[in-house]
Order: sequence, then structure tokens, then C-alpha cells
Amino acid sequence: MRFAIKTRPEHQSWEQMREVWLAADKIDLFESAWNWDHFYPLTGDLSGPNLEGWTMLAALAEATSRIRVGCQVSGMIYRHPAVLANMAATTDIISGGRLELGVGAGWNQVECDAYGIELPPLKERFDRFDEGVEAIVRLLTQPVTTFHGRHIRLTDARCEPKPVQRPHPPVVIGGRGKTRTLRTAARWAQHWNALVADVPEWLDLKAALAGHCAAIGRDPAEITCSVNLRLESPGQAGEVAEQAAAFREAGADMVVVGLPLGAGPGVLEPLADALAPLA
Repeated sequence: MRFAIKTRPEHQSWEQMREVWLAADKIDLFESAWNWDHFYPLTGDLSGPNLEGWTMLAALAEATSRIRVGCQVSGMIYRHPAVLANMAATTDIISGGRLELGVGAGWNQVECDAYGIELPPLKERFDRFDEGVEAIVRLLTQPVTTFHGRHIRLTDARCEPKPVQRPHPPVVIGGRGKTRTLRTAARWAQHWNALVADVPEWLDLKAALAGHCAAIGRDPAEITCSVNLRLESPGQAGEVAEQAAAFREAGADMVVVGLPLGAGPGVLEPLADALAPLA
């Protein structure tokens, strides 16, 4: 099993998160580090601070040297796919080829209402998501892209320079929608991530992903399957390890551990020690 950390860019400073990522960069057990793509906090005071995910990610890509970096996950509704493709290519270059390209359909009504961002009905949102992922992959891999979808239109579009990773940074699709999200993951993702309550729910979703893969003739083993766990306090590393062991037994490839809000780098070594026997 592989392991990653996630820091929530809400209610804490840039300096706090940078310190944690720099420390994680030196602990080989942690393969990757993640933030999120929101403009408002998701917990506590919603009028509080929340750092923007992609500018933070590019800065942390420059500050670190080993650990892979990703946003879990970027809402397709927030940026035109062509803009996101260019951002991803640039961040991959800054990181020296360490970007994990996390994408999702988007869902946050509060942010959309506040900023005047359209949040389409669910079907249209996922139609746009399907087209958006395809457009991004094409832009990252083709010299020139022309794509005439129902919602996304590209005409002789370029994305230069290309990312370091070829054919493109791994596409990480986050979500639990059996019909649309997992179908898109089966087609395009190298990594699927889910927030789930328990192992049976995760197994049910993984079976749905396998079904979509079978429908298009893809080997589901090509897709890393991960789950998020939460470290509520530094003293709970053993409990997180027990949960991770259960998911490993169920076939999960990776566990992403969300760190306590405001936690310093001292939380990482005990967590790594607890998880090491599962690696």
C-alpha cells in the first residue's frame, strides 16, 4: 500500500502548510501531498480564510523536490478546460514532472452563488466534465487540438510547452457517482479517489468502476484506487493505521491521510511509523 497526506488550505497560513509539505518531502513513505480546490472554507467559519489551490500547488512544487503534488480535486466548473490544461502543464514543469492532475465535476453551490459561477444541473455538469477531461488530455498530448463538443469547443488550440510527464500527468478523478463519475474514470483516469464511509461502500464503488472498465475493454488494474482517511488528532495515528489495514485488505492501492487543521510537521513522523508496516 502507498501513502499520501492532504492539508486543507482553510483557516491556516501559507507558512504552516509549506512547513508540513517540506517535512513530508523528506519522509519517503509519503508518495504524494494534496490540497483542495475551493475558495471558501468547508468547515468552521465560512467567512474565514482559504488559500487558492493551484497557485499554492505551483509554489509547493517549487519548494519541494521529491514528493508528488496534486489538488484533490479541481472543480471543472471553476476554469475553462483549456486554461486548466495550461496550468497543469506549467505546474508539471515547475515540479520537474511530479504533478498529479486531479479533476472533478464540481459541486459547491455556495461558492458558485457568491462568485457568479454557473453550476449547471447535474446531467449537464457531468456532460461538461466528460468533455472537459477529454479536452484537457488532448491539449496535453497533441500539438494542435480541434474539439467540437456540445459544451467545449477548441479550434487549432495549442498548449505549449507540454508537461514533463508523457503522455501527460496522471489524471486523478475524484468522486462516488457510479453512473457518470466512474464511467469517466474508466475512460480517462490513471487514479480514482473516493471519500467513503466504510469498506463495503468502497468495494461497491470499485465494482462499479470495474464494470465500466469491462464495458470499454480496459484493465481496471491500470487505475490506482485510493481512499481518504482523516487523522483527527496527532494521537490517533494507530487508529488511522487500523483503518488503512482494512482498506488494504479490501484491495485499495493508496490511502490519503487528511491532517488535522493547523498540524505542524511533528505530526508526520508518528503517522509514518504507524503506517510503515502496511507499506
